[in-house]
Amino acid sequence: MNVFIKAVSVAALMSGFAFAGSASAQECARGTLDERFCDVDGDLIADIPTDPSQLMDPDTLIFTYTPVEDPAVYVSVWSEFMDYLAEKTGKKVQFFPVQSNAAQIEAMRSGRLHIAGFNTGSNPLAVNCAGFRPFTIMASLDGGFGYEMEILTYPGSGIEKVEDLKGGQLAFTSPTSNSGFKAPSAILKGEYDMIPERDFEAVFSGKHDNSIMGVANQDYMAASIANSVLERMVSRGELERDDVISIYKSQTFPTTGFGTVYNLTPELQAQIQDAFFTFEWEGTNLQEEFEKSNEGQFLPMNYKDFWSVIRQIDTANDVSYSCS
Repeated sequence: MNVFIKAVSVAALMSGFAFAGSASAQECARGTLDERFCDVDGDLIADIPTDPSQLMDPDTLIFTYTPVEDPAVYVSVWSEFMDYLAEKTGKKVQFFPVQSNAAQIEAMRSGRLHIAGFNTGSNPLAVNCAGFRPFTIMASLDGGFGYEMEILTYPGSGIEKVEDLKGGQLAFTSPTSNSGFKAPSAILKGEYDMIPERDFEAVFSGKHDNSIMGVANQDYMAASIANSVLERMVSRGELERDDVISIYKSQTFPTTGFGTVYNLTPELQAQIQDAFFTFEWEGTNLQEEFEKSNEGQFLPMNYKDFWSVIRQIDTANDVSYSCS
């Protein structure tokens, strides 16, 4: 496991990341955060700078959503929310489609991304290396939230249980994805003594929809995915439920975390948070898309508590949040 993790390590993903506008190392409490940040209050996320010269108040806010599927799908989905965000902040708002988790983190780290929804597994890296301050996740109207990691195969594959993956192939999405890599890696090692390359062939599809359709089309024997993505794809008619078979379902994990980069002005960060929590979903493209996975509101959250299980998975996978 360690050899495989090293090959797709956090450090490798972060290599070449820009440091535009970065401050020098500060003498302050920071825990696992990069040396550019402070965490005096111990909430595990970067503090807002107290030096006004380090704060940003851009005329145009750049927003992006995690690339769990084709980014083009979400340009119209988020259009009404972006209009509302512009109204609440008095800023122009632009949607920035990204093709990978690493590119999304790089954009925030280099000062080119201000507001984002990072996928579950990317949140710790975004927090520690890019100064991401998550404050909300999507939830159902009754307050329920989260998704499960499932391992899918196709009918007639010959795979009926996890152990049948030995000697076969398993598609992951990307190294920073929780359900697409981190959680299944930890579970396969801890519960089944199975590790990539020794016990099965590991391949990377890039995105959850690629993995799901790859299994449905029998391009992959099996894949680990977020079942919230599967639910939305089935609802859109992109595949039939019985095109795939689930052989494993995990505990519930927190879903995409939304937040801002740490060094926006406090006033602007407060306006952005207010936009998330007062946005009316009824009749919007956002409601139409995410009600497919039973989501209909933004729920306040904190990274320290909500992402505890994800940090434990990272520990089990020997993942560190080294940013250089």
